[in-house]
Amino acid sequence: MKKLRLFSLLLLSLLLFSCASSTEQKPHKILTHKNIQQLDDIQIFSSKNPEGKITPKTIEKAFISVGLEVPGNNNMNRPFATRFKKLHHKVYNLAIYLNSDLTYRLLKKYPQFGVLTPLSMSIWEDKDAIINISTLSINGISRVTNIPVSDPDLLAYTALIKKALQTAMPEGNFIQLDHNIEYPCKSLGTNFEMKVTLDDSQDMEEFIEDFEAEFESEMEPLGFLLPNFINVQKEIFDPKGYVGVYDFYHTYSLCKFDVIYPVSKDHPEAGAWAPCSFYLYKKSDEDIMHIGFLSVENWISTTGMKDDEEGTKKLREAQHYLEEIMKDVIDD
Repeated sequence: MKKLRLFSLLLLSLLLFSCASSTEQKPHKILTHKNIQQLDDIQIFSSKNPEGKITPKTIEKAFISVGLEVPGNNNMNRPFATRFKKLHHKVYNLAIYLNSDLTYRLLKKYPQFGVLTPLSMSIWEDKDAIINISTLSINGISRVTNIPVSDPDLLAYTALIKKALQTAMPEGNFIQLDHNIEYPCKSLGTNFEMKVTLDDSQDMEEFIEDFEAEFESEMEPLGFLLPNFINVQKEIFDPKGYVGVYDFYHTYSLCKFDVIYPVSKDHPEAGAWAPCSFYLYKKSDEDIMHIGFLSVENWISTTGMKDDEEGTKKLREAQHYLEEIMKDVIDD
């Protein structure tokens, strides 16, 4: 059995590194425990829920029980009902989660992991009494961060996510997707760099506070929400004694109602990408601030929503606004 598991892992790694695509399958086919579906960027874990015992709240408790923090678990139907009147799903939540220890280990090696700090998931249920959780698979995390699928901390993180899903829904299974990923080898990230020059009356803390206040003030009038903020340096690095490497490292979670609402109608699983995270950091031995977030093309290319004109239009508009805001703030 050990040889069989080793061979299976080796085969999966080879397939991922070679960007091989699986043969087309029918959607919503139940998978075996081998979880072949991890070759997709998004994974959906589903369970029958006829008595309604599984809820976003019980799922949150299950994630916490295995060592995952859940700083946000938002019932999107509340603002949707007020803003748009019509609901697409009986239940629709967007949640964020992370494990601080594994996040620390990954960020220490791969600063770009900030684009998934925290990770996101969507939870939805319709009239069929089937509840679903959408998260990124090991392939999805690896592709967008350029972290090898063989990295032991990435393997540990994805194993923890799987344990959380199985704890939340003991009778659940991964379902087969029919998504055709257009860019299986590209990270599809959006990155900016800014030279940091302090004037005589300013220190580094004042600089980043002023910078963040400026882009926050430009985002909010355009309908962007910032539901979560993590001071990675203070909350994740400092407790581990990892000091002196960064002057600052911050991540934000971003959300926009008029983007996720149309997308969630036919692609509720896109919540594995939303709320989306972006990072700002500066290493102490550099004079450059790095800013990064994931392009909306990840949503479009991994959920089969290419023909969804309304959803793709809203996503690309949001991408454009974010890029313009960053350019304006950097130029100032």
